[in-house]
Amino acid sequence: MNDIAQSVLERSWRAAIHSVVTGIGFGTWAWGNQLLWGYRSEIDDPELKATFAAAVAAGLQLVDTADSYGTGRFNGRSEELLGQCLEGLELSARTNLIVATKLAPFPWRLGRRGLVKAFQSSRQRLRGQLDRVQLHWSTARYAPWQERPLLDGLADLVDQGEVRELGVSNVGPQRLWLLHDHLARRGVRLASVQVQLSLLAPEPIRPGGILDVCRSLGIEVLAYSPLALGVLARRPGWTPGGATLLRSGLFRRLLPGSLPLRQAMADLAQARGVNQVQVALNWCRAHGTCPIPGFRRPVQVEDAKQALSWNLTEQERSLLDQLSLDCSVRMPDNPFQSA
Repeated sequence: MNDIAQSVLERSWRAAIHSVVTGIGFGTWAWGNQLLWGYRSEIDDPELKATFAAAVAAGLQLVDTADSYGTGRFNGRSEELLGQCLEGLELSARTNLIVATKLAPFPWRLGRRGLVKAFQSSRQRLRGQLDRVQLHWSTARYAPWQERPLLDGLADLVDQGEVRELGVSNVGPQRLWLLHDHLARRGVRLASVQVQLSLLAPEPIRPGGILDVCRSLGIEVLAYSPLALGVLARRPGWTPGGATLLRSGLFRRLLPGSLPLRQAMADLAQARGVNQVQVALNWCRAHGTCPIPGFRRPVQVEDAKQALSWNLTEQERSLLDQLSLDCSVRMPDNPFQSA
């Protein structure tokens, strides 16, 4: 491809982003997580199951989990709870739902079959429904030799009909090109890339970033932490209370510096008769991604459902883009994110 053609394509990709919107999924990181989310099984499990039922009833079609979700004795609890929820669904509802999990490339998971046992355990916890398997993070920064065999092993599972789709997570644009080309040579499609993206983590929207690469390759982008662990849901003047120690520390760090951004979100939400959560989710959608906010209560599902009923204008998106890029604070980077 010559330079002129490449330039035209790049302009068309960036222009297309203004009109492209996508759906909303939901994540289950908090399910079983005591450290960050204060999970209490006796109190939370019934509400989490009600939340799942509400999400399915609202038409949300993708749910994301991981084999490493759940802290301490609750390790694997997210998948186990999700499996219990899936077990109670009618076949038609299960058919319409994409269940995605992520497998962690722990140091002891080596070689082409290094994730096979983990895959089988996840599928068992999920009561047999596992539509998309994802490599949870890139090992490029610390063990680049580990990543390719593990990814090939997951691709083998696709070839064998054990799982329908393959995705990756926490992969940067340079690494994505390499992994995509490797899989393409063996005839396996890379369905999705999952990255942190929010108004407080806007790096993927920069020119040449992961969003540009994914548009050029036809890969779906799942935006995790689209609410910045709840910071973007907080109206100006709100003060932390009742959060875990870790989240309280994050709030104290990010709330003051994000005030101009959150004030603009609050003003936009008021003018539209919506709330900041919907604004944050629709900013991700306006960039052609599928946000996957974490749900713990049925009322949170209603925000996602309402967000699907309207879209940001190009002017609103551009204003939020600039405020986001100019913001003096940022969400912490994922230490496993590759370049």
